[in-house]
Amino acid sequence: MAPVTVASIALLAALSAPKLHACETALLLAMDVSNSIDPAEYAIQAEGLALALTDPQIAAIMVEDRIALAVLQWSGPAHQALTLDWTEIAEPADLASFAAAAGGMERAFVLSDTAPGAALGAALDVMDLAPPCKRRVIDVSGDGTPNSGPSASAARVRAERMGVTINGLAIEGPGSGLPVSNYYRQVLITRDGFVMTARSHQAYAETLRRKILREIAQVVG
Repeated sequence: MAPVTVASIALLAALSAPKLHACETALLLAMDVSNSIDPAEYAIQAEGLALALTDPQIAAIMVEDRIALAVLQWSGPAHQALTLDWTEIAEPADLASFAAAAGGMERAFVLSDTAPGAALGAALDVMDLAPPCKRRVIDVSGDGTPNSGPSASAARVRAERMGVTINGLAIEGPGSGLPVSNYYRQVLITRDGFVMTARSHQAYAETLRRKILREIAQVVG
């Protein structure tokens, strides 16, 4: 029988110790609350986020992968607010509490412009403060193209240098065109990002559910 050494004891202890599951994804949800979003539409966004987070499939992945969540509200160039700070989802109660807070969020700004470039800059600053997760994703949702603030191109370059993925959820108005979706694809998202389109605010909740599921399931192309 081989002698028991200090090194072998240390190896056995390491193998038998419980493994801590690291955070898989830091997901920052950046919500448009500019002037084009009326009170009813804001309520749809907040309630839609709460519903998406309590979807059984999403909830199971978030707890298993210890997803870290935060919510940023944005509108004009000087109007960005971290409404819900980073929370790592270690157990179902963490997610239930975060979803309830999301559903009851007060609107941060009213009567302000649409500046997604400034919003992305603020979102990247917030991402610098995220827990140490394997992946970092910013989920930008909105119903308009820019009417103020810097171009989103510089923020997109910064995101790619940081290794942060930017995805978009475009809320389109009536008609056959896709101006918001096209803007997000051409200017806003990173090369490894994607855009999903809600054809109205009423379609926002289901589109967001599918989008979050795709993000945390790591299908990013």
